[in-house]
Amino acid sequence: MRALILALCILAIVDSAHFAKAGLSSTPRETLAPAETTIATDEATQETEEQIGLTKAKRRGVQRGLTKLGFKTKVNGKFDESTRAVIARWQEEHGYPTTGFLNAAQHRVLTDAAAEASKSGHQDRRRAGSRTRHSRGVGGPIGAIGGAVHGVVGGVVGGLFRR
Repeated sequence: MRALILALCILAIVDSAHFAKAGLSSTPRETLAPAETTIATDEATQETEEQIGLTKAKRRGVQRGLTKLGFKTKVNGKFDESTRAVIARWQEEHGYPTTGFLNAAQHRVLTDAAAEASKSGHQDRRRAGSRTRHSRGVGGPIGAIGGAVHGVVGGVVGGLFRR
């Protein structure tokens, strides 16, 4: 019985080798050009950001949006130095002048992209039947091996109890 379980585990690991590619990507993200060139040349300043009228709740929304788009930042409603650096990285990847401040057009593009990312993530969860499993920080080959072993052992043990 142990040999059978071991063989099934090895088979599952070999079969799920494509999961080993999961993890951090070293390829650059696809950069999107701004919709209008006039928007790209408009430099965002503290003054243009103040004109947007960002409340603390809206600042948290911007921070959540940046995180959804892969630019991790603290969600505290304060645009401190680390948040400004993340905004500058987002601006750089989208072809805007890297000031760390937003103007109205950039704010609109950022919130629209974050909403689209949320919508696609929600659709992915719905397609999975709302049974998404969350890893506990283990990715790459280790996570793939653990997932494969869990699936095989769970299936074998579950099959034994169903009889």
